[in-house]
Amino acid sequence: MTTTLVTDRLRLEPCGMDHHDGLCVVNRDPEVMRYIGGRPQTAEETRAWIGRAETRWTDLGYSWWAIRPAATGEIVGACCLQHIENDPVQELEIGWRLLPAHWGRGYATEAARAMIGFGFQELGAPRLFSIADPRNTASIRVMQRLGMRSLGLRQHYGTDAATYVLDRP
Repeated sequence: MTTTLVTDRLRLEPCGMDHHDGLCVVNRDPEVMRYIGGRPQTAEETRAWIGRAETRWTDLGYSWWAIRPAATGEIVGACCLQHIENDPVQELEIGWRLLPAHWGRGYATEAARAMIGFGFQELGAPRLFSIADPRNTASIRVMQRLGMRSLGLRQHYGTDAATYVLDRP
């Protein structure tokens, strides 16, 4: 089962191959990927990433969403609800990536709030984490705006990461 999330300004659509072209634009942007793996993805890497997301949607009922502003319908980013390090024994994390032209508009915060609602209400998660490169101050500010609490630097994805948590109300 896949779930589309709708906010006042955004439509979050479960990532599928029909989003490939738009997600390629996002994932090949060096500014987007600076703190996520450090290099842009090729079209084939994005295709494989979408394939993994589709499998998780089928197996788990959550994964990556493509972010589309309602006003334009274009893909401007992606956001996720997934297990930390994609390991099912680990806690759930939320994350996001946006094209630079759409930074500073509140889209990451709005998408994250929708994912938080889904994680707590639909999945019954007791808490949600968010992880960022410690130099990614913009994402850290989003975590703080969401009311997440800092756990300091923790080792995730093979590196020290700013780690935040939000407990279910």
